[in-house]
Amino acid sequence: AVRYRGWRVYTNLPPCGAMRGHGAVNVRFAFESLLDEMAAQLGLDPFALTGGGADGAVIRADVERAASAQKKAPADRAAAAAPARPAGFDPAQMRQAIAMAMARSKREIPHYYLDEAIDFGPAMAWVEAFNRDRPPAERLLPAVLLLKAVAVALRTVPQLNGFCIDGRFTQATDIHIGWAIALRGAGLIAPAIRHADRQSLPELMAALRDLVQRARAGGLRSSELTDPTVTVTSLGDRGAERVQGVIYPPQVAIVGFGRVAQRPWVVDGALAVRPVVHCSLAADHRTSDGHLGGQLLACVAQALQSPERL
Repeated sequence: AVRYRGWRVYTNLPPCGAMRGHGAVNVRFAFESLLDEMAAQLGLDPFALTGGGADGAVIRADVERAASAQKKAPADRAAAAAPARPAGFDPAQMRQAIAMAMARSKREIPHYYLDEAIDFGPAMAWVEAFNRDRPPAERLLPAVLLLKAVAVALRTVPQLNGFCIDGRFTQATDIHIGWAIALRGAGLIAPAIRHADRQSLPELMAALRDLVQRARAGGLRSSELTDPTVTVTSLGDRGAERVQGVIYPPQVAIVGFGRVAQRPWVVDGALAVRPVVHCSLAADHRTSDGHLGGQLLACVAQALQSPERL
């Protein structure tokens, strides 16, 4: 398994022309956004926590232990809240590594961009009904429907699922979606959810939870960093409404989802207010064109109108 040994953060931003492998920069591993949010809600400083996971990684139990200790010693709260960044943490170095990889992508890959507004109402209603009588551990997040919709759409438009190496496109035989996870203040990692089109929504939700947990603990396998055939990024509830991604070479496409927002929408000839999500596509003009890209977005939109079929 790939670990964050010596606080070395591994990213899956390979050089153009390389199908396998990933770059690395020496920085201290920062919190993944969900763990950071948990610490913030408990009034903890993430950088002041001591990691008890693999190779010193901070895990959920460390946050819970610190929260318990803070309750027992209220007089120490002010001191515990004081920011204390770990020695050797250099966000600028991580940002520079990502900038170099993305600059090369933009320089060598002729990107084109498309955007589609999608009525997310049917998907939201279906998720709410599905979750209503289930315990929290079995509930679905709306993001898992976005992931599955892209995977299903790639069956119809497989020309956007694969690799461009030395100017030649190789279509992937399987659909392994790289799900982008933000590392607090210091970059991204997009490990693979393998065979995403074949898994049920509950299976995908379990896989996503497991992936995020192991990403936080630094326990991702090397194959999970090199297997993605396409990347999907979702900005979540607190993100912007639109995102225009940069392709991770040698992949040929990245699909992005912005924040779901209430917007005017025509339903059966009448104006209504609906939850709308913008789905964007950045694709490689060497391997596809806007016609194919538009087909993919149309398939994603169609899939989200019938979430019970996903």
